[in-house]
Amino acid sequence: MASGERKGFFFRLFRRRPLVPVVRLSGAIGMQVPLMSSMSLASVSKQLDKAFSYRKAAAIALIVNSPGGAPAQSHLIYRRIRHLAEKNRKKVIVFVEDVAASGGYMIACAGDEIIADNYSIVGSIGVVSASFGFEKMLKKIGVERRVYTAGDNKRQLDAFLPAKPEDIRRLKSLQQAIHRDFIALVKNSRGKRIKGADKTIFNGEYWLAEQAMKYGLIDGIGDLRGTLQKRFGKHVATPLIAPPGGFFSRRIPGMSGAILTDHWAKTVLGTLEERALWGRYGL
Repeated sequence: MASGERKGFFFRLFRRRPLVPVVRLSGAIGMQVPLMSSMSLASVSKQLDKAFSYRKAAAIALIVNSPGGAPAQSHLIYRRIRHLAEKNRKKVIVFVEDVAASGGYMIACAGDEIIADNYSIVGSIGVVSASFGFEKMLKKIGVERRVYTAGDNKRQLDAFLPAKPEDIRRLKSLQQAIHRDFIALVKNSRGKRIKGADKTIFNGEYWLAEQAMKYGLIDGIGDLRGTLQKRFGKHVATPLIAPPGGFFSRRIPGMSGAILTDHWAKTVLGTLEERALWGRYGL
């Protein structure tokens, strides 16, 4: 066989391989931390668009590994996935790695099917708001914070002021509304696959894959490679759709005066909040 014929043969062979584009959705959601990666609609939309642009794709695979985060960003990503899936008529298979909890599980619900590893943590269908109180620290180090506002409630739950009972009540009211919507989304996504009482499944608890499957929160236990090879053959192509740019494409903010203070505060608080999210699941 001549060289040109061999190239043509292998090209045709590759074209006949089943194709399942893979997108990795990893990290805390919506965390505003300078110079650190965080999952948001803006950070994943190009990858999702590219994955769904493969017209001959047999399915779309999403790897989800997230402890949750901002509910709005979680919902925006969920909606974008469902929009693309319905527009392009593609089945979406979600593969959970370490954790798909809270907002991470909301994103996983965008899949037509959810597969998890035996030791994946799944669930935490609830709402949590965490912050830090620094008012005593300011007094200790002798710093006076000056804030000027228009509007009586512009300083609700300020980390540098003592928490007020009325502010906490309002926050809990918002949490309850978000929780109700989250439950409705899960029920709409999972449908009759959900098995168990609402008070058991939707109380914020999380489980390993085996128990999550009994409750109908996932559909199976396995991994991406083994599952896709079993369904589409051992020669299935699974190109990973990488995010655009990299570390050096991120802009570094100015480091002087008030900007330096703001940058430091955001970095420290954001890092602590993200670490707390992962730590909640022993990760």
